[in-house]
Amino acid sequence: MSHLLGIDIGTSGTKTLICDPKGKVLATATAEHPIYTPKPGWSEQKPEDWWQSTCAATKAVLKKAKLKPADISGIGLSGQMHGSVFLGDGPKALRHALLWNDQRTAQECREITEKAGGREALIELVANPALTGFTAPKILWVRKHEPRIYDKTKHILLPKDYIRYRMTGQYATEVSDASGTLLLDVVNRIWSTKLLGLLDIDKSLLPAVYESPVVTGQLTPDAAKHLGLAPGTPVVGGGGDQAAAAVGNGIVAPGIVSATLGTSGVVFAHSEQPTRDPKGRVHTMCHAVPGKWSVFGCMLAAGGSFQWFRNELGFIEVELARVISQKKKHPIDPYELLVEEANQAPPGSEGLFFLPYLTGERCPHPDPNARGGWIGLTNRTNRDMMVRALLEGVTFGMRDAIEIMREMNIPISQVRAGGGGARSDFWRHLQADIYKAPVVMTNSTEGSAYGVALLAGVGTGAFKSVEEACRLSIKQTAKVAPNKKRSALYDRHYPIYQKLYHDLKDTFAQIASLVS
Repeated sequence: MSHLLGIDIGTSGTKTLICDPKGKVLATATAEHPIYTPKPGWSEQKPEDWWQSTCAATKAVLKKAKLKPADISGIGLSGQMHGSVFLGDGPKALRHALLWNDQRTAQECREITEKAGGREALIELVANPALTGFTAPKILWVRKHEPRIYDKTKHILLPKDYIRYRMTGQYATEVSDASGTLLLDVVNRIWSTKLLGLLDIDKSLLPAVYESPVVTGQLTPDAAKHLGLAPGTPVVGGGGDQAAAAVGNGIVAPGIVSATLGTSGVVFAHSEQPTRDPKGRVHTMCHAVPGKWSVFGCMLAAGGSFQWFRNELGFIEVELARVISQKKKHPIDPYELLVEEANQAPPGSEGLFFLPYLTGERCPHPDPNARGGWIGLTNRTNRDMMVRALLEGVTFGMRDAIEIMREMNIPISQVRAGGGGARSDFWRHLQADIYKAPVVMTNSTEGSAYGVALLAGVGTGAFKSVEEACRLSIKQTAKVAPNKKRSALYDRHYPIYQKLYHDLKDTFAQIASLVS
């Protein structure tokens, strides 16, 4: 029996997944890789680390699934979007890759906007405004600040496409990930020759663009040896992590929206047409479904805010989880203890607000200077309230994208939860209350890796289409309805949350200037 392999090159590590031709998951594995922050607001990784973690996780998942290399009939690739890998000849990167959450390119964003003829003209060209996380401003930054590196550059690849190159020797990408470079004509699903010309970027630096389920190459003998797979195994286009996760959660029809709380937080909607937000607050990009598009908003520090709290302020919970795990002889996650504390606090946390802008912000505020913090502390504030306010603040940030979609007349009949927010019953109910929409769980919990495994099934003939793959593989398992009383309470809090950013915007810039 042939099986499908999904590989997701994330920010903290690479995840691999194997499923059978009917979409049943047999095994998963992960391998971590480090992140580097040489200056405040900078975020980089070594592409070679991605390759090493991909090899380790692929061998591990094959072993866990008890399969032979020849049992894998197709591979799908997903990865963190927007990252930039600069290559000369061969696989060794010329410098570390600049990541999606790197904030150094504010000046380059202004330059791109000016050369395109203004913000509205840029959105007309590539459906999105220039944001610091996107790839195009990173290219301009390297050209300006590291000209020797740029002069040696012959290929610029996205993270998952670097892994594709290591696997197949092919320089290729697909439309969903390419949309996040700011260099794709999203409406026509091809590179924007006009914007490339305005920015003086040679099109030959960019890879060929395919639709997501299309086979882009086969494993070379050398790559197969390192991965523990069979030479000649086909590799499909795959998808950027957001489009791939949407496929993995069945977001392939109008009305179904996903809310995924990972390091970042993403609200993702399927669209039959390339529907733009004239203000550029949410992104319009190509979907991993051929001939379809997506609209999504991304906040930068969703689960990342919770992770920061655990790492820097959650020493009590980390130690308690360790002790409980030893006594009960099964692992307890510190996050579970923190969520229990949040559940002890009253809804609204007695007027305590948390702004989740720990790494700047992207949607709806494209502001690298935005800062996080609690506002509304009193002598009654306790730890439970601080944790709950943090989770409420992150969820308000997700609601920002949902409200913009409602303004755009994008139908929202249900929200499918993903990431850490899907695993917590408390957070699922909190989302339903704040979004004012039913939150649905499915049997699909593996996100991007699962989505690209299904795309590999489409590309190799296991499924006739992406829609069929999702229909046959993904089923609803639970549904949480919003509580009217709590929703009404959060409706009173939400406008204050929104106002706080605007009240503090200028102050954030002043704070940022102190450490620049």
